[in-house]
Amino acid sequence: MNAFYNGLKVGILGGGQLGRMLIQAGIDFNINFSVLDPDPEAPCKQLADFHIGKLIDYDTVMAFGRDCDLLTIEIENVNVGALKELGQQGKKIFPQPEVIELIQDKRLQKQFYQQHNIPTAAFVMVENKQEVAAQAAFLPAVNKLGKEGYDGRGVQILRTPSDVHRAFDKPGLLEKVVDFETEIAVMVARNESGEVKTFPAVEMAFHPEANLVEFLFAPAGIDDAIAAEADRIARLVIEKLNMVGLLAVEMFVDRYGKILVNEVAPRPHNSGHHTIEANATSQYEQHLRAILNLPLGNTALLHASAMINLLGEEGYAGVARIEGLREALALEGVHLHLYGKKVTKPFRKMGHITVLAAHARELREKVTAVKKMVKIKA
Repeated sequence: MNAFYNGLKVGILGGGQLGRMLIQAGIDFNINFSVLDPDPEAPCKQLADFHIGKLIDYDTVMAFGRDCDLLTIEIENVNVGALKELGQQGKKIFPQPEVIELIQDKRLQKQFYQQHNIPTAAFVMVENKQEVAAQAAFLPAVNKLGKEGYDGRGVQILRTPSDVHRAFDKPGLLEKVVDFETEIAVMVARNESGEVKTFPAVEMAFHPEANLVEFLFAPAGIDDAIAAEADRIARLVIEKLNMVGLLAVEMFVDRYGKILVNEVAPRPHNSGHHTIEANATSQYEQHLRAILNLPLGNTALLHASAMINLLGEEGYAGVARIEGLREALALEGVHLHLYGKKVTKPFRKMGHITVLAAHARELREKVTAVKKMVKIKA
């Protein structure tokens, strides 16, 4: 533990809002942070030793990593080759480069589930639009890019052969559309000693156009048996990956109660924002505990809670202004998190609001009210 008082430096690849909240949690641990991001106005700019550079450039990542004791990520689109070399030179890197490499490619991710008997939707690999057209009998399906997809991008739903013109002309996959009742997520953490802890499952609602999480509810509205199975699957995934760090496991619950893994993210995640106020340990502190090989924290849910993503309103782009904030903050149990982004555009993640309540009914009423009040425009 003496490292905390001798200039321990944790490097974060990515300077967005996830890095910002990770730094906020790390201040209590007396950690020095260094951040690399290509955006000179990234949310982490004012909070750490900030470096401007491309996360996918080998030399840039190598130079950045040499000056850090331990490296982690807040986005998967990073140069894995550089991280592997830094690891061979003795740097601690969590999640491990091999895990990041697998998760960077949705094709490899799906094959991993198949190889380890992790339940997931049926899929076929495709190399281009022509191969998608040849799989017309497999529709309706979701066409996903193997790489480069992020925050709703790189995903197309193809319901009939007439939709094939929208398919990606790059390597990807077709995944059978799941007739699901709800989408849930479980955050799971694992440290170097092999200790594993999960957070209670949350229920997610997505924006119909942007394909981004619009809000979530904790706990999820599922029965105990489904919750227990979701917990088991999340633990299975992180253990099979042999991963150190925090993993978000997004899952479908179909109309028969079967759980299917959709995708995973090896870092703090949108589906864990509420834990800052609602759980005994936040996802950000838990990620730090995991990568520093500290005992993992208590994940108990202390309050019924919801998270509302504050997205830039459609039709507005420019310097951000917030409407309805005073009215929302006047409500009991409303907590604001802004991400330090000066400029808004449609569906850009500008912040989030956590809402706490004693009961689920009260919670949903508050969420509806806050959602109507708060708007981010230009």
